Amino acid sequence: MPAIDFIKRTAAVFAAASVLVTTVSCSKRTDPVVIWTDNPEIVSYVELFNLSHDNEKAVVIYKEDPAHSLPPAKDEVQPDILIAPFLKNSGTRKYFTPLDYLIQEKSISRASFYSKIIDYGVINEKQYLIPLSFNLPAIVFNKKDEELIKTNHLLNIDQIRDLAGNFNKTYKSGAYSSMGYAPSWDTEFLYLVTKLNGTGYMEKGNSFTWNDEALQSSIQKIKDWTSEKNTNTTSEQNFQFRYLYMPKYRQVTTDRCLFVYIPSDEFFTLTGTQSAGLTFRWIEQDGTIPVEDDIVSIGLYKHSKNTSKAEEFIAWLINEGTQKQLIERTENMKLDTVNFGIAGGFSSLKVVNEKYYPNFYRQLLGNLPSEEYLSMPKILPHSWNNLKANVIIPYLTETTNTDSQKEPATLQERISDWTKQFF
Repeated sequence: MPAIDFIKRTAAVFAAASVLVTTVSCSKRTDPVVIWTDNPEIVSYVELFNLSHDNEKAVVIYKEDPAHSLPPAKDEVQPDILIAPFLKNSGTRKYFTPLDYLIQEKSISRASFYSKIIDYGVINEKQYLIPLSFNLPAIVFNKKDEELIKTNHLLNIDQIRDLAGNFNKTYKSGAYSSMGYAPSWDTEFLYLVTKLNGTGYMEKGNSFTWNDEALQSSIQKIKDWTSEKNTNTTSEQNFQFRYLYMPKYRQVTTDRCLFVYIPSDEFFTLTGTQSAGLTFRWIEQDGTIPVEDDIVSIGLYKHSKNTSKAEEFIAWLINEGTQKQLIERTENMKLDTVNFGIAGGFSSLKVVNEKYYPNFYRQLLGNLPSEEYLSMPKILPHSWNNLKANVIIPYLTETTNTDSQKEPATLQERISDWTKQFF
């Protein structure tokens, strides 16, 4: 199914689900599990659940920001389950029921999870959330350049910088004819460097705190990379404007650059044609691969009116056999170029990744993330994406620009401005 058809279909199903919730709420004949989510894949999962269960049914209500939608409005249909990122914070945790009993009673084994992933759902020593999926950062390059990369699975920032610098070539005029990689090409890469360097962004009220020494060290590291390898930020951006106007996956096939940064959910939804000739390494630093911030988790709403059936849905979804079916269903419906794995990422169940993912994503054969390398984000506010886009990214863009002549606003000043606007 083409991506656009899937999107239209998903929108229609979300709309139909909302109508169905209203209908069944006015009728005592049915009592479905109500799921709030921003993840389109859950619609397909609910379809399969309903087909395979006679006595339990579920419906989906789309919420653009589920974590920010609690508590429900007075006249709104209450959820039983939330499936979304950024559920682990002080603003939402009070709305969830601890699920330790569910893991014990419904044969959900903690041992089947990546230990760091399942522990991410623990708050105050109680399992408030069950993580469903996660993603990882990858550096992607042309297979023909594999001989330049001496490591098999991982690359750290220093290695990426040096390999990229060695790839650089210039015309007689001094302008670059090829440039291995430049930090200023991708603001998400700038942010990733700060995470790898230990900046440790963490919730503090409606805002966040951070290790400023690590942040300033990250900024200097990026500026040194630009100055030592690529002359200056202007040179990097001129090169990008001149040569890298095509999609990322095509940039490394032009011989103009060596690397592009693509997270796992984007890389593994490339079509076979798009990914042909490409390979990748996981990005690490000091033996850790940072898990992307938007971990998708499941929470059981504290005031659920349908708790027992909600528990059945959660137990069904967090099951090896179910997830195998879901991956196969995605493949059979030709949605694998729209959705990656389970709920858009690696499964939180280690066995699912190891047994089934390499069958559908051949580049993962022998290159699955190793559990000991995973590094989890700290607790982040539910508005993290907004904060990152409007505060952190502009700050990093300005402070890492080697050609900037003005003193940029501090991060704290930007937070204050953002707070005035939204609170």
